[in-house]
Amino acid sequence: MMMNRKTLKSDGFAGFRSFDSLEIIRVPQGTGVFAVLRPNEFEPHFLKISTAGTFKKKNPTLPADAIWAEWVDGADILYLGKAGPGSKGNRGLRIQIKEFLDFGRGRPPGHWDSRLIWQLTHTDELILAWKELPAEEVSQAEAAYHAAFLADHGKLPFANLVQAKVRN
Repeated sequence: MMMNRKTLKSDGFAGFRSFDSLEIIRVPQGTGVFAVLRPNEFEPHFLKISTAGTFKKKNPTLPADAIWAEWVDGADILYLGKAGPGSKGNRGLRIQIKEFLDFGRGRPPGHWDSRLIWQLTHTDELILAWKELPAEEVSQAEAAYHAAFLADHGKLPFANLVQAKVRN
């Protein structure tokens, strides 16, 4: 079965809100995984300069040929990430997604992996979905979703530059 919006829904993902219409207060606070999807009929166009914040003094902007090399034709999933509990146990989906969105507004990120999202035009139309999971299942689930996508498409989702691995 091809990994896409339909399979995410059948696997328990919820939300499916555009970045523009997302009310962060409605995102659950618990741990889990989340996905960024393109809406139907969304065609990729890229900004010359990313809207993302800098990370460790590095510019998030990539040249057009590097971005196109990551694009996955026919895939509606653009990014798959996780939201663990954090070292103090006070993180989760709401905080992770808020920081992800803030990254696109130019704030420094906690990680670098999703930066290609923020070089797309019309990011307000992109869709966020999430799935709550117990903290001990989050890393395994992220790795499994990455592996399933890779098996279907031969590469990771567009903005996932590093494949998640399960840590023992």
